[in-house]
Amino acid sequence: MIKKFLTFSIALLSLTSLEAMSQGKNKVIAHRGAWKNTGVTENTIGALEHAIKLGCYGSEFDVHMSADSVVFVHHDHAFKGTHIEKTNAKELSQIKLPDGEFMPTLEAYLKAGVKQKKTRLILEIKTSSISKERSLALATKCVELVKKMKAEKITDYIAFDFDVCLKVKELAPKAHVEYLNGDKTPAEIKAAGLSGIDYHYNVLKKNENYISEIRDLKLTTNVWTVNDESMMKWFLEKNVNYITTNEPELLLKISK
Repeated sequence: MIKKFLTFSIALLSLTSLEAMSQGKNKVIAHRGAWKNTGVTENTIGALEHAIKLGCYGSEFDVHMSADSVVFVHHDHAFKGTHIEKTNAKELSQIKLPDGEFMPTLEAYLKAGVKQKKTRLILEIKTSSISKERSLALATKCVELVKKMKAEKITDYIAFDFDVCLKVKELAPKAHVEYLNGDKTPAEIKAAGLSGIDYHYNVLKKNENYISEIRDLKLTTNVWTVNDESMMKWFLEKNVNYITTNEPELLLKISK
């Protein structure tokens, strides 16, 4: 009986280790979802669903807050002359994107995201073009919606505004929060209590030591937006935690 138990335990441990190794190899974050090679519009629920089907580690998306404080998923501050922050939700909800999908609210996006557990939702809180107060208000809204939709376990936060990152950590201490702007050292990121960095590839190429320093501090390194195969391979060799790309299919292929 003891021998059988030990055999089962060893087999289970091996299976768990293999699964962990397999998950560890997947460093792919689809930038604005998987859209470039799928025919859907970036930052849509369709782009998220394609990233999930591909098996990406994460799907990144951007959010802004309407004039009446509803959060929408979109990259730019405006769409065809309609400024998101200066427009009410009713009007924004009627905007059709190039693939025919309507501009999604964050609530709708999260509702689609929580139907699965394998692909993380990488929520970028865009810096307000109006005021710092609106940036912080957007951060608060995002944390509230993530909690409301019970998406805490699969949602990470990123932002260019350092104060926004700190606000998210204040509101959700257990959340994974990475800073985007590239002007903070690993030591400063650690001191601020953030989870890691998500820097442009040029920043990390110029400051290659950041990769090992962040690792030594037990924080995470993400790099954006890497679309060139040779650059992908360089960062894979450096063993960064995650690579954000518009070419998730290619990165998945070469990172196997």
